Amino acid sequence: MLLDSLHTTNIVAVLLIGLVAGWLASLVVGGGGLWRDLVTGLVGAVVGAFVLRALGVVLPFHDPLVADIVTATIGAVIVVVVARAVA
Repeated sequence: MLLDSLHTTNIVAVLLIGLVAGWLASLVVGGGGLWRDLVTGLVGAVVGAFVLRALGVVLPFHDPLVADIVTATIGAVIVVVVARAVA
């Protein structure tokens, strides 16, 4: 099972990255709220990684944490913009 292979610190790190990314996205495109920021950031991490990889973009950050936050934030902004366009 996936959760068995993840350590608690990894889960906390993923949740914190998602929360920070969602919060940053809410600063860029508006919105907010703890749960909305968290979900937007977590979904944004997947979307951001997919989009950047598909476009062949490599972020110029040496710190993996910073690169993860920026990737998730880009994805979260995309998620919010697309969700608003659909709604």
